[in-house]
Amino acid sequence: MYKKITEEIKQSYYQQNFSNDGQRFIAWYLRNIHLRDINQTKYDITDGPDDKQIDAIVIDDNTSNIYIIQGKFISATNVDAEPLHEVLSSWVQLKDLVKLQETGNDKLKRRLVDMSQALEDEYEIIFELIITSTLTKFAFEDLKRFQEELAKDEELFASLSMVDNEELKRRYDLALERESPVINFKLELEANNYVSIKIAGTNAIITAIPLRDCIKFPGIKDGSLFQKNVRQSLGLNNRVNKSIKSTIYSDRHRDFFFYHNGITAICNKMELNNNTLSMNGLSIVNGCQSLNTILSCSERVKNLEDTYIMFRFYEIPQKDRTDKISISTNFQTAVKPRDLRSNDKKVLSLKKMFEQKYTQGYFLTKRGEEAPPSKDKKYIIDLVDLGKYLISWHSQRPNIAYSETKIFDKYFEQLFKREYKPENIQALNLWMQDVKEGWIPENPYGLNESLLAMKAYAPYHQLYAISRFFAIANNFPDRVPSPKSTYERAEENKIKDKIVKMAASCLNSALESAANESQPHNRVFSPQNWIKSKASLSNIDTTIRAYLDVLPTIGDGINFKGALKLDQQDFEYRWAAD
Repeated sequence: MYKKITEEIKQSYYQQNFSNDGQRFIAWYLRNIHLRDINQTKYDITDGPDDKQIDAIVIDDNTSNIYIIQGKFISATNVDAEPLHEVLSSWVQLKDLVKLQETGNDKLKRRLVDMSQALEDEYEIIFELIITSTLTKFAFEDLKRFQEELAKDEELFASLSMVDNEELKRRYDLALERESPVINFKLELEANNYVSIKIAGTNAIITAIPLRDCIKFPGIKDGSLFQKNVRQSLGLNNRVNKSIKSTIYSDRHRDFFFYHNGITAICNKMELNNNTLSMNGLSIVNGCQSLNTILSCSERVKNLEDTYIMFRFYEIPQKDRTDKISISTNFQTAVKPRDLRSNDKKVLSLKKMFEQKYTQGYFLTKRGEEAPPSKDKKYIIDLVDLGKYLISWHSQRPNIAYSETKIFDKYFEQLFKREYKPENIQALNLWMQDVKEGWIPENPYGLNESLLAMKAYAPYHQLYAISRFFAIANNFPDRVPSPKSTYERAEENKIKDKIVKMAASCLNSALESAANESQPHNRVFSPQNWIKSKASLSNIDTTIRAYLDVLPTIGDGINFKGALKLDQQDFEYRWAAD
């Protein structure tokens, strides 16, 4: 492992962001074992002068663990007990966080604030001592005694995990499998149609593969072959895929090799023996659209002779290099900010929690992805839609819900919280499904034609209005209600449809009121500019207050404000997005 890590930390990310090999080793461990991203890794590392024997602090919200990490990057076969004594020192100092924060370096001080909050939430502390060798016999004895001391300590509940060379290798292999499904595949190469080379220390094979062999690759149909790609298939109707299909069915199919830019595949490990290429951890990072299109023409492809496509196979186990290659090789169809977030751990965590809660549902994270036919359409949520719902409801800014770039770039961290409840996701999903039922040509809400022309923007103002009905009626105009609580309350009192229609009426009235206001000299009222301005929000609020004042009861004598009543704990302050 020492040799492997030595080579990998020569990458530019490690060289440019960390001052010595000790820090680079810790960064490698965080990236490859804890699966931290490049920004999290820089933030987690505390190593340096006055680090108080703490090289990094990782706070894992998924497992509710705090990892206190100390590492020794050494080539020697054995190491004595000195690293253990350093861990012991950090353990003692952590018992007095106030003093530690006073004397530690700036990076440590910053991380201790986060750690203190995590301890309040009853996170468990795990010390990790990472070495690229093994402990001596006497050091092992010290390890046992230290672990016993930790077990007896009732002041700071903690444990110690020893990660030596063998354990490091085991964790590395497990992390690769945990990150994404491992696809192993063997491919027969034609003897005169490939070249094996080594570029920048990386094994690579460039080969021409018969088009009919492409349909043999596993994981095309279910998308698992493209886990490291930034998006899934975009369907067969875009310009590029239509062109691919046209060439396959034309009499110029033998020129396919020359027309196509080729496919890029990444492997954790690959071996070439007697023209057989064995691949472990295979993933296509550029070629998802092409392979799906070729598979859709499988019967035609099976009968094609002398028709090839170029493949590039790279042996690259490092995640950051894979990410960069995936992004860099996908510019022929524009990569959007949401594509780059599709594999973010916050997004994957939300997906996992949602699909565990609603087994009949599906969380779409990648552009072009489709839910299995067996899933209930009412419980299918798209990542882009969720982002628009969150910024409209929790940030109270439907006027910027149209901008995917802002949602998945500027405001991503504020909007996508890993602890966000799946019940709230589904409540937003259901509210918006009800809203969209009125944005049809029949116009059941009686909306102004200008609003109907802004179907891509305006429905999120209606969702915002629904949240404001509850906030204003409960005298919490500066707070945001829980989506789950509002939906349950509306259904319980049988006013859900009425609220949705009244929110549409408020939106309509707000627009018409704004249009009738006097305009500055030589200025004409623009509905498009209004819907994207904060003025639209204050207009909607004013209209909602008027509705609540003049409609104390609705149908069957129902007390409207009473029907909207929620508990105080059902409200929180809005998530800042400007």
